Amino acid sequence: MPLSLFEHLPAPAEATPDALLGAFLAYVETKRLALYPAQEQAVLELFEGKNVILNTPTGSGKSLVASALHFAALAAGRRSVYTCPIKALVNEKWMALCREFGPENVGLSTGDATVNRDAPILCCTAEILANMALSEGEEADVRDVVMDEFHYYADRERGFAWQVPLLALPQTRFLLMSATLGDTTFFESELTRLNGLPTVAVKSGDRPVPLAFSYSELPLSSTLETLLEEGKGPIYLVHFTQAEAAASAQDVSSLNVSTREEKTALAAEIGDFKFNSPYGPDLKRWLRVGIGLHHAGLLPKYRLLVERLAQNGLLKVICGTDTLGVGINVPIRTVLFTKLCKYGGQKTSILTARDFHQISGRAGRKGYDTVGYVVAQAPEHVIENLRLSQKPGKKFVKRPAPERNYAHWEKATFEKLQAASPERLVSRFQVNHGMLLNVLSRRGDGCAAMRGLIHDCHETEHQKAAHFRRGWQLFKTLVVRGIVEFQPPDEQGRKLRVNADLQADFGMDETLSLYLLDTLPLLDRDSPEYALDLITLVESILEDPDFILRSQLHKLKGQAVAEMKMAGIEYEQRMEELEKLEYPKPLRDFIYSTFNEFSDKHPWVGQENIRPKSIVREMFESYLSFADYVRTYELQRAEGLLLRHINSTFKVLSKTVPDAAKTDEVREMEAYLGAMLRQVDSSLLDAWEQMQNPDFVRQEEALAMPGAEEAARDVTRDRKAFTAAIRAKLFAFLHACLAGEWDEALAGLGAAAEAEPGEGEAAWTPDRLKAAFAEYRATHDGPRLDPEGRNQRHTYVQPKPDEAGVWLVQQMLVDADELNDWVLEVDVDLAASREAKQAVLTLREIGPFGAR
Repeated sequence: MPLSLFEHLPAPAEATPDALLGAFLAYVETKRLALYPAQEQAVLELFEGKNVILNTPTGSGKSLVASALHFAALAAGRRSVYTCPIKALVNEKWMALCREFGPENVGLSTGDATVNRDAPILCCTAEILANMALSEGEEADVRDVVMDEFHYYADRERGFAWQVPLLALPQTRFLLMSATLGDTTFFESELTRLNGLPTVAVKSGDRPVPLAFSYSELPLSSTLETLLEEGKGPIYLVHFTQAEAAASAQDVSSLNVSTREEKTALAAEIGDFKFNSPYGPDLKRWLRVGIGLHHAGLLPKYRLLVERLAQNGLLKVICGTDTLGVGINVPIRTVLFTKLCKYGGQKTSILTARDFHQISGRAGRKGYDTVGYVVAQAPEHVIENLRLSQKPGKKFVKRPAPERNYAHWEKATFEKLQAASPERLVSRFQVNHGMLLNVLSRRGDGCAAMRGLIHDCHETEHQKAAHFRRGWQLFKTLVVRGIVEFQPPDEQGRKLRVNADLQADFGMDETLSLYLLDTLPLLDRDSPEYALDLITLVESILEDPDFILRSQLHKLKGQAVAEMKMAGIEYEQRMEELEKLEYPKPLRDFIYSTFNEFSDKHPWVGQENIRPKSIVREMFESYLSFADYVRTYELQRAEGLLLRHINSTFKVLSKTVPDAAKTDEVREMEAYLGAMLRQVDSSLLDAWEQMQNPDFVRQEEALAMPGAEEAARDVTRDRKAFTAAIRAKLFAFLHACLAGEWDEALAGLGAAAEAEPGEGEAAWTPDRLKAAFAEYRATHDGPRLDPEGRNQRHTYVQPKPDEAGVWLVQQMLVDADELNDWVLEVDVDLAASREAKQAVLTLREIGPFGAR
């Protein structure tokens, strides 16, 4: 077996540039590779200690050059960082680097998952690196940085994170990489100004696999069939919305894209995979016939599975969004554009040259193909009109162009895009509270560091003046609010500090975090709704997950129509009433009025707006699990979006809400959110575990929380979080019972144990459960599931004296008259819970307290 790249490292005393080059070339030879001229030049310049800007086409081996930088850094005992724009690509590069350098030497940090973060090589998103640069500056232990897909520097929302390291890390040498950089002269001078090292731009337009372009005026299904018949698969079917990608996967599944043998191989490959979310069965059905789906709305484990199957050559068609064009290792022979226009947030426009070249560059598999194919579909109405015109002797009415989300393109547009050069990268620097807190909390003079950051940013003098004004406004609000405090200069020259009463990992990553802190004291802490109202404030400062909110509104309208029809309301009036409906906005008037007062006091708020909504709150109010919520609102194709919203809520709750504002119920909600998140996806932690231990057996992805360290894999380790998970199951059980869903109530108790009879009693069946509740409801008005009914003082947890490793949990059933003389009693098997990675409950009793 060939040695890994790590095993080729020369001894530290022998790690001269020549020795490093020789060892690296020896590794390349074992991989049976030959360096392209651009690769060779870039590696030589890196080994000589220079900054390098690598601007070469997709598939030209930029990742190997990045590995050379990590190799040199390890040999010199320097910590290196790899960063790129999307978490899926960070995850992929992390696993690849683990294979090259050993899992003990490579860490991961994406905001969703953290593994081995202090390793000598760190894979992270650009935002993680930017935060390190802001908070530590020249003292950050970051000596070499790879910034992959550097064209994201010009991204409207996230570009500032790509600029910050180029301003705040003078101790760091950089490798900037992209296939679509455009003119790099500015960055060459800026890098040298930053760290004093020579900067070399290595450019090449030579593709290892050249591209062939064609324009199709056939229906999409016919184009696909033709390409497959010509052996031009696998095909990347490009869409610009998740809905279109999912609909396309369904449509393509009617085509016979795979042979019987290929389908058999796919069935064997995915046989043990757990498609255990609501969308899982659909994805499994498409995968079994050779069709993959890949977009950001999917759970990470499903995207990873599609990537793995594609790398093994088992998928013929992959229906994806344009995010698949950002360097993810999915081997593609043909890129098929379904459109050449894209909605950019304000209007629909023809693709930019950068977007077009970035996506087109995915075509052609190095080592497999001699040519990569790029095909563009004509607009659907044009294709249909052409088809109708070919019917002899028949007049027809021309199909019009779409009125919405459409910009016209034709073959000439396609040809123009092929010839166009990528647009110049534009600075997207911005100042916000999170940046200020990071910079002001660093050692030394944080104010001077912040002034320097703005002074050196890549903006015009006019823009810099605006950033200084905004920075000063934000700084004043932090001081007035007591978040930042002046102090006598300490031994490190620090004149400011973040309020010592705030939690150690306090952060204000959301733009309106200060509104949250200002408004929390206005809530009635004694109100039984306090915890839910606090969650509402947290959700109101987060970005709107539009698809989820539209689904909520759609369901509300459906219910309202049914009720109005039953009431005999006329159609016109029904339509008028429907127009008045909006998705749930708890505390609507309170939030809008307090935000208006807040924005009047803080001119920096500008165009920012508050966004009241109820997603996580509704989960708590209705005792809905992740899967329940997906089914309720038919969010199957947006499971990843729901996961990210829950995770964002959890992070604000844990990092931004001060500990002093958290009641016991709020802390329980925080623990429960963590437990809920742990149910969703363990793919990355399992992958790391497997790389560390070849004998590791992957278990069901039930309890690996995004953002959890690997030490948290024992679900019973954190007693508070585990108790919260138990209580969540108990209240979900009671909620189902109140709804008369007896089968669902019993099924939800645990993953590895069924409800069992007490001594001398019959088994717990839906009928027996129904009878028990009928007896209870005959004399009690309950059980209450309001804040009082959920109060922790009504839950008793203690070890069973006669059974080691088993907890006895008693939940008092709170009724309207507060008799509270009935109990729900379960056993919790700790060993079984650790094995199942979720609380495993066994129902023992529902009846009068002390009756047994």
